[in-house]
Amino acid sequence: MQKLARNTRRPDVQAALIGVGALALLGGTAILARRKARLAPQRKVQLAAQTMGASIVADSAMQHLRGGFHNPAMYAAPALATLSTAGTLARTQAGRPLHVAAIATGAAGLSFHAYNIVKRPGGVSWNNLFYAAPIGAPGGLAVTGALALAQRATTRGHGRLLAGFVALATLAETAEVALLHYRGAWHNPAMFTPVTLPPVAAALLLDQALWPRPAVRRLTRGALRLMAAMGVVGTGFHIYGVSRNMGGWGNWRQTAFAGPPVPAPSSFCALALAGDAALDLIEDAP
Repeated sequence: MQKLARNTRRPDVQAALIGVGALALLGGTAILARRKARLAPQRKVQLAAQTMGASIVADSAMQHLRGGFHNPAMYAAPALATLSTAGTLARTQAGRPLHVAAIATGAAGLSFHAYNIVKRPGGVSWNNLFYAAPIGAPGGLAVTGALALAQRATTRGHGRLLAGFVALATLAETAEVALLHYRGAWHNPAMFTPVTLPPVAAALLLDQALWPRPAVRRLTRGALRLMAAMGVVGTGFHIYGVSRNMGGWGNWRQTAFAGPPVPAPSSFCALALAGDAALDLIEDAP
């Protein structure tokens, strides 16, 4: 007989401890890792754009499929995310219009999602913020386009600008996560991690953007590597969260859409990678 998901109001402390342990192990390894052949910052930004783009492609396609694509404009997000992500492979000026279009579409999507909330009965309310179109999600598409454009960053000034942008994007992502985890009633104590660790990394990045001091840079790199590890562990938590819904992964046609979005935590990996590239530029570029 297929094992059905548990349904309990008790905090899932055991899973939280396993997750925190995995974060400590993975994050500690990442912090201590030393590589003789370090990736170029442009390559790191390219990987960050591709990771963010892949996350947006999967997440927007699933969420808009759940919405039945009732508005033709809903095809734009997964389509532009796919094209912009593919455009990063070439790293040429030819993909620039696609990346600019992704930024514009992401900005327009923010207005669409805000309108979706306002037009519902009750207007701006907790219920509509929880269950209408996720208000901050289209911003991920704009971030994908911006990171794709940042592949050509070469100077220390570019690095400071990129650090500031990644810090603000991290804070925006944290706000979205806080809203959705609040909707989830923080039933797992590990749900507090993505609303506490990323703001620390963002504050350190902002410090580097404004006052690039070498003494703080090493600490900033450590925080970013922990944030990247958190993205990996968070994906595992979301996979586990889907399995806890009725029917688990055996009923994936429903549970994958109703459970926590599996692709979402990887966006923190992308932001951490872009932040690390910004530090490289600040440290080494002319």
